[in-house]
Amino acid sequence: MQQGEDRYWRRTSTLMWTMFVLWVFFSFVVHMFVNQLNEFEFWGFPLGFYMAAQGSLIVFVVMLFVYAAAQDKIDREEGVAEDE
Repeated sequence: MQQGEDRYWRRTSTLMWTMFVLWVFFSFVVHMFVNQLNEFEFWGFPLGFYMAAQGSLIVFVVMLFVYAAAQDKIDREEGVAEDE
């Protein structure tokens, strides 16, 4: 059973760190390059402005749904889903 628990934790930890890296990227890295991003337009707005005003927030909401779906898949494949 220990091997299954290790695999479950490894997959969950990998998912968690992937989401953390994406969060750091869209929280800080994108905003550090706002002036360079403003050279591009998205729906008529400078990209840097758009990412600061709405883009990062949209990405965060999408990340929540992706994380929940991915964690649910891991839980089901490892046999630890709540509804099993």
